[in-house]
Amino acid sequence: MQHDAHTGHEHTATHEGHHQQHENHQNHAGHHAHHAGPGKASWSMAAKATLHCLTGCAIGEVLGMIIGTALGWGNMPTMILAIILAFFFGYALTLRGILAAGVDFKTAFKVALAADTLSIAVMELIDNGVIALWPGAMDAHLSEALFWIVLAISLAVAFVVTTPVNKWMIGRGKGHAVVHQYH
Repeated sequence: MQHDAHTGHEHTATHEGHHQQHENHQNHAGHHAHHAGPGKASWSMAAKATLHCLTGCAIGEVLGMIIGTALGWGNMPTMILAIILAFFFGYALTLRGILAAGVDFKTAFKVALAADTLSIAVMELIDNGVIALWPGAMDAHLSEALFWIVLAISLAVAFVVTTPVNKWMIGRGKGHAVVHQYH
């Protein structure tokens, strides 16, 4: 009789433990749904994703312009290099986080492409469009204030335009929403 009572106690404790684990899993799943589920994108989340993208783009843009200028290249080859490096560094920042989660490189690369391609493309289109259209910006040298002021303005405009794009993508379970399952 005492053995039966003890067994019942273990079953109840085990059942309660499983129930608690299930509740924790539901809360955790709800947490991710809040951040990444379709229709659940917040402006804050979109801004963070855009800032992440902007960081990679800015590194690539500046490095491309420095290299192109140092090599004496013209505006178009320098701009092309800056765009290529913006995509490279944008993807690299995302890859770093996904690989840190233990994902293999091939899968991580596919996730980075899915997460960042549209965001980086929009950002680069806006950023380079502002620079190309701003009078004198394409011919400004790295040592001139005009270069840095227009670059800062172009990146700010790109951020403002790209944030709603990221919000729309995250709200549909795409873009940076794809990355959230890996952290």
